[in-house]
Amino acid sequence: MSTQLKIAIGADHAGFAYKELLRDYLTDFEVQDFGTYSSASVDYPDFAHPVASAVENGEFSFGILICGSANGIAISANKHQGIRAAICWENELASLSRQHNNANIICIPARFVSEKLAKEMVITFINTAFEGGRHASRVEKISC
Repeated sequence: MSTQLKIAIGADHAGFAYKELLRDYLTDFEVQDFGTYSSASVDYPDFAHPVASAVENGEFSFGILICGSANGIAISANKHQGIRAAICWENELASLSRQHNNANIICIPARFVSEKLAKEMVITFINTAFEGGRHASRVEKISC
């Protein structure tokens, strides 16, 4: 049985290049690519929902979603009750989304962050623990 952390990754056409970059960068983890598989125009919910479902059902520990602004994929992923998808454009936000919100999917706006920053945020997100405590009761109130 593998103890390697499992990560689901997906993107639309605007996030395709970053998805490829991050998938290849995360060699220390088991990463499953949920598409898209080219830069041809696609609909972001078609990739956000499968990633969110895979994280929600516990098959994957974390998800990474990428599109141009990260708004569409975050909105789509957050329709799932067990998902807390956070849009991050700074490393500190990646950390805080885990510490305070127990986010389980990081959403990256490819048109607004560098490749270097995207890599840094993903590693920060994965390596940051949820603080619990006063934040736990707040996170419990998120689901409807």
